[in-house]
Amino acid sequence: MSREPAVAGQFYPGDPDALRREVGRCLAAMPPGQAGAATAILVPHAGFIYSGAVAGATFASVILPRVVVILCPNHTGQGETIAVADHGVWRTPLGPATINEALAGRLLAKSTEARADERAHLREHAAEVQLPFLQVMLGEFSFVPICVGAGRLPVLTRLGSDLAAVMGSFGEPVGIIISSDMSHYIPAPAARANDMMAIEPILALEPERLFNVVREHDISMCGVFPAVVGLTAARLLGASRARMIAYANSGDTSGDFDRVVGYAGLIIS
Repeated sequence: MSREPAVAGQFYPGDPDALRREVGRCLAAMPPGQAGAATAILVPHAGFIYSGAVAGATFASVILPRVVVILCPNHTGQGETIAVADHGVWRTPLGPATINEALAGRLLAKSTEARADERAHLREHAAEVQLPFLQVMLGEFSFVPICVGAGRLPVLTRLGSDLAAVMGSFGEPVGIIISSDMSHYIPAPAARANDMMAIEPILALEPERLFNVVREHDISMCGVFPAVVGLTAARLLGASRARMIAYANSGDTSGDFDRVVGYAGLIIS
């Protein structure tokens, strides 16, 4: 599979030079010299003009391995419930990014829930928008994109456990990128209050509580399912703490604070 970019020129610049400059601007949101190791990060996936600074500050705060898993929600409703793109390359204006077929194959062999499926990824932006950051920061790397549309907690935690097992035995370091925006289209004060309720169990490394808090308080965090998977895997891989790097909302750019989308950047290590 050679996947062409679905949102180049919309969520991020379609011109390679402009894209590289924009990613550099986003990464400069965090002063140099503060990067450290991490098991997982949570970053937003809106247009770079809105959430790029939060994503960039988070990426700039970590030293990433050259193999990563990108867990993202399924906004389109297409494809399998848990869809793994398991071969080929994804293209951005900065060039091709290669899928790690060995890691994807091991996960598909281990998991009873995951399925090899390209349809869920063809128009989905949430994993794609992370690739330019990885291309600028790492140059050469490989990745496994996983679209997570499942809503049942046991399914999510099993997938997280399977992912941890595969990553732990892979033979080289693998990082986790959780792609998620926070509250959607509510006033900024309510968005911040809701988002902090969801962020607190992430900081406490409690994926089950995150799932329950988002459900019980009807928080419109689009990536809660991949976040539960990623947080479960990170804990099993030895993560013991988390911290928030940045928080913002779309109103900071648009000036409209009546209907905002929230953005958070967190590091789990």
